Amino acid sequence: MNIVFAISEVEDLVKTGGLADVGKALPLALKEAGHNVAIIMPYYQAIRVQYDLAEACPPQTLFTAGQVYHFAVRQLSWNDIPVYFVDYPDYFDRDGLYSSAYDAFNDNGERFSFFSGACLTTLQALSLQPDVIHCHDWHTAMLPFLLRNDHTGFFAGTNSVFTIHNAAFQGVHPLQEIPFLRHHPAILPLVHGGYINMLQTGIEFADKITTVSPNYAQELLTNLGSHGLHDRLVTRQRDLVGILNGCDYTQWNPATDSFLPENFDSKNLFAKKRCKQVLQQQSRLPEKEGVPLIGMVCRLTEQKGFGYLLPILDELMDHNIQLVIVGTGDPSVCMDLGEYAHNHPDQFAFINGFSSEYAHLVEAGADFFLMPSQFEPCGLNQMYSLAYGTLPIVRSVGGLKDTVKDPGADADKATGFVFSEPTSEALLSCIRRALLFYYEHPARFRDMQIRGMDTRFTWQDAASRYETLYKTMLKN
Repeated sequence: MNIVFAISEVEDLVKTGGLADVGKALPLALKEAGHNVAIIMPYYQAIRVQYDLAEACPPQTLFTAGQVYHFAVRQLSWNDIPVYFVDYPDYFDRDGLYSSAYDAFNDNGERFSFFSGACLTTLQALSLQPDVIHCHDWHTAMLPFLLRNDHTGFFAGTNSVFTIHNAAFQGVHPLQEIPFLRHHPAILPLVHGGYINMLQTGIEFADKITTVSPNYAQELLTNLGSHGLHDRLVTRQRDLVGILNGCDYTQWNPATDSFLPENFDSKNLFAKKRCKQVLQQQSRLPEKEGVPLIGMVCRLTEQKGFGYLLPILDELMDHNIQLVIVGTGDPSVCMDLGEYAHNHPDQFAFINGFSSEYAHLVEAGADFFLMPSQFEPCGLNQMYSLAYGTLPIVRSVGGLKDTVKDPGADADKATGFVFSEPTSEALLSCIRRALLFYYEHPARFRDMQIRGMDTRFTWQDAASRYETLYKTMLKN
């Protein structure tokens, strides 16, 4: 099949979050499976300073009723996959990838609506007729709408897939701030109160809709889980599929991880003790091998469960544990964590920042990894934790529910500890249950570590499921 990814970020090229992991891993896995894969993304300033790329075709012009856009298309061969960049400096030659909600002028709606239209113009200019255009999140959510309303005939054999990575981010903008769409003849039915919801548009117009775990697909059919879009998703339920993201085990493998002081695997966990010792040293905690150490690496936001965690920190400090939290985000959360770390220097370390080396060391050196998320479409850290023999403590939401098994559900398949209720009390009870297991059942604890390390969530499996989905859409 001929498959084109329209996406806003790809790891190795430019990245702000987990979307970029998918933008790298899934195209590579599909290419490995024998398909013709190409990627289209914006030519950001961050890419421009890395690569001085030649134009892939003559300069292009995109006409709308409100404006004329002249742009270039640049090309890079990346892991033998052609990547085409939409080069429109007014929108993409700037610091950062996205305008922030705190910026005085947020033009994300105009920038990425234009990008969606430019993707279709680029494909025509390159004479590249895909069987499938795979769009990702609100940044490319207008593309299925534009594809459905394309009357050139060039895309008669093309279908669209739209993947929702996180329904909390919907791309809601006033239509008047989007000259590219403002005069489109089919746009008015999509406008409500003067605003257009890009994510909702992608849901309505894509041929198939996917998301990043089976359980999150079910949560999207509820008002809470979909952040208000459940009515639209329920009407498209037959076209909605949850496909679990994979894990890049070339980067997250304790047997080869260059960030670790010593490597280990499921057949020999001895070096994990050394990793714990170094983590304690670098976190300025006492070196106590027999004290359970709980790690957490994440953005410091409400979504990650700090509303559940902060109220119980005093009670957690009553236990014989150590806690290391690494991340940046909400200033009020940072202040609270900093205060607790100051008051409990022998038990609690807070690192206000992020580094890949520290993230890997926490995964390897901790005994437990904490993810008490409000919602978690897929989650990757629980997969990393399993690979490193660090038992996840998670809330039963999204991909966390799909990937972590509690001993209460099936002791022979258990890989971590799971709680359901969105309360501090439920989180505290789950942590206490994990601590009791650590102290009273060391042999079973080790069995769970080994079971987790031998568990695999591969991009090859994910690609196979996407391949099956694509084939159901092929037009003769």
